[in-house]
Formats: sequence, C-alpha cells, structure tokens
Amino acid sequence: MAETSFDLVIVGGGPGGYVAAIRGAQLGMKTAVVEREHLGGICLNWGCIPTKALLRSSEINHLLHHLDEFGFAADNVRFDMAKVVKRSRAVAKQLSSGVAHLLKKNKVTVFDGAGKLAGAGRVAVEKDGKPVATLVAKHIVLATGARARQLPGMEADGRLIWSYKEAMVPPALPKSLLVMGSGAIGIEFASFFLNMGADVTVVEVLDRILPVEDEEISAFARKALEKQGMKIITGASVKSLAKGADSVTATIEQGGKTQTITVDRVISAIGIVGNVEGIGLEGTKIKVDRTHVVIDEFGRTGEPGVYAIGDLAGPPWLAHKASHEAVVCVEAIAGLHPHPMDVGNIPGCTYCRPQVASVGLTEARAKAEGHAVRVGRFPFIGNGKAIALGEPEGMVKVVFDAKTGALLGAHMIGAEVTEMIQGYVVARTLETTEAELMHTVFPHPTISETMHEAVLDAYGRVIHM
Repeated sequence: MAETSFDLVIVGGGPGGYVAAIRGAQLGMKTAVVEREHLGGICLNWGCIPTKALLRSSEINHLLHHLDEFGFAADNVRFDMAKVVKRSRAVAKQLSSGVAHLLKKNKVTVFDGAGKLAGAGRVAVEKDGKPVATLVAKHIVLATGARARQLPGMEADGRLIWSYKEAMVPPALPKSLLVMGSGAIGIEFASFFLNMGADVTVVEVLDRILPVEDEEISAFARKALEKQGMKIITGASVKSLAKGADSVTATIEQGGKTQTITVDRVISAIGIVGNVEGIGLEGTKIKVDRTHVVIDEFGRTGEPGVYAIGDLAGPPWLAHKASHEAVVCVEAIAGLHPHPMDVGNIPGCTYCRPQVASVGLTEARAKAEGHAVRVGRFPFIGNGKAIALGEPEGMVKVVFDAKTGALLGAHMIGAEVTEMIQGYVVARTLETTEAELMHTVFPHPTISETMHEAVLDAYGRVIHM
C-alpha cells in the first residue's frame, strides 16, 4: 500500500467533515475525506433532511383533515406510508449525491472506508476489515459525529423499540407510540406520528418538555401539543420495557408512583454519545470528556496537528454548528485568523407543529447571569398574516439587557419560526441593540412583524396589542 500525502485529511463526511474539506480545498490545500458510509453524514441521510420531508407529509395530512376551515371538501382522505417514506429517502439520496458532486467539483479526494489515527500525521483507512490506504497529512480533522444513546435493558431492537433510524422508515403507522425523551428529536417524531394519526405518549425525565428552551415557550408547546391529543408525562422515567409479540409494555415512574402503558412501538430519543471509539485516540494527547473530544476555540485537540469538530466535539449537537465550526477550524489551520465561534449565536430549531426556534439566553438564564432585563412578547393572534394563514397559535419573546439594549435572547413558537429566527441571529451577530431593531421596517403583511412588535413591547411601544 502506497502512502498518499495530503495537506488536510478529514475523517468523517458529515455536515462538519464535508464542509471542512470544501473550505480546505478553496484555500488551496490538497484535501481528502474518509467516509465509511454516507456522504452527508447522519444529518443529511438519517436526520435533519429526511425528517423534514416526513414532517412535511404530516403537515399535509393535518391540513387535509381541516379542509373545511378553508372552504374545501374531500372524501376518503388517506395516505400510503410506504410512499411517504419513499419520498423522504429520495430527498436524502438526492442531497447525498449533491455532496459527492461538490467534493468532486472542489477536487477533494474521497476514500470509502473507516479512518483512524495511525501515528503522527497518519490516518489508516480500512473497509470491511481490509486495509485501503495510509494517508499522510500535516493536519487531520476528526469529524466522526455521534450516535443515539442507549439505555441498558431498553436498547433499540429495530422492531419494537426504535432508534431514530427505524422511526424514519416505519413499515406501517403504529396505532400507539411511546417516545422516551422530549428534546428536539423526540418531539419532532412525536409530532410526526401524532399528525399522521397515531396515539402518542411522551415521557420526559425533567420537569418540562423541550428543556433547553425558554420556560414560557416550553409551556406553550406543551399546551399546544396536548390540545392536539398528545399525552405528555414530565418529571418521570421509564423504568422498564417488557416486549410482547407485537407490543411493548412500559413501566413509568413519576413522583414515587408507577404506572404501565402498552403501546405498539417505542422510540428512544434520550440523547447522543460521541463516536470516539475505533478512531485511534489511544496513545495520543487527545482528551475525552463524557464521550466527546475536548477542543479549544479553533478545534485544536491536545495532540499537535489533530483537530475535532461537530458532534464529536460536544454540544450544541447541530449540523449548522458543525459546519461553522469546520470553517473556523480550517481557516485557523490556513492562518486566516477567523473569529472563534460564539455558541450564543447558534440558533436552535425544532420542527414540530407548532415550530420552535431560539437563539441566545433564556429569560431565566439572563437573570441568573446578573442581567437586568426587559422582556417583550407578541402573540400570533395579533398578526394579520398568521390569522389569514390559519396559523394564529404562536408567540415571539425577546430578552434585552435593560442597561445596554443588547439583544440577549429571542424565543419563538408558531408557524415558520424556524425560518424567521435568522433575523434575530443576524441582529445578535451584528451586536444590534433595541434601537436598530425598532427602526427596522418589517414588510406587511408577514408573520415576521411579530418579531418587530415583540421588540416594541419590551420598551412599552407595542402597536397591535
């Protein structure tokens, strides 16, 4: 096996890895990516993208059952789950092929196999246990991602207990479903299956769903989801899962009391663990903390010439975080002196119905950090476009520093807020104050006007409430 020399080798071709490769190539580096399965990684193939295709189908199903509100009528409305899944997989395949094209266009060499560190400046590539190549590079970026966390005794078996992967390709719609965990992944799946017609129960160990969101938004989401028929049990844990022939009986403990429920299927969505195994970390100076590689603000590990980005390097576990981290890391390698990533300016989005989006500090966190705050809110029911769309359920909440006018955080729930949050992200990135936001002209009629009104409300100037 001849050694192959590169300036930059990336292990992992997900949203962190392939972006790092393209940016490296743009900066004139001879670059290679090692990917063992799918270009685009979990996000593109089994996460962010195909789930949005599924959720789009569930939104359509919801609308088809509420046609009368818009003056329409239809008989015998039904869906074909196989076709719903097929479309989702086709979307993922199309984008995965697109990543391959982009890498080829940028003259990035792709190695099909699993990569691991093999001494200073070396990466060994294997496929099905057989050596493929030994790559030599001055700079090596680890972007191996993460996988679903499993609870002992309640591991996903692919049939009765599903991980995200099985939940994305259901052979049929289960009549009843238990979702363990109410973070973004758990709530998105719960919302999809609920809107497709399943009886859904969510169990969350903390005292509220979507626990990283602002408390008001969490409470709003719970009320909206329960109104749709979702059963939500918080401050509770699943103690055991007893499998039947075609069902699962869960024992749930809450406040010292236990109850059992029997469902067709269970989805486990209780977090992730970094893929730190089998990548050659042994014998290096790389530190691992709770399954994630420890890095500095430019992705550097304790081992000279080795970097880590994305889910492997810790929270927030988001594709756009991985991609931006990739650019920062590679630009630092190239000596461009990029700004370190500000985690506080990374938006979070949950694509349930209604959608949830946020950036920056929650009200509680802002106060805990010692800020005197001004808080503004505006409901969708006061917005003409939201009412016209038949989407009056939602709100926008903003948190400002009372002394400086700095936008500390923004929190939204309602139709299309995952598209609108970027306005506040740009504002925070530009260090915009309340003055600039109040003087910004928002188009009418749009749902985004709620963003303006929330800012006005924080300063006693709200117009439409």
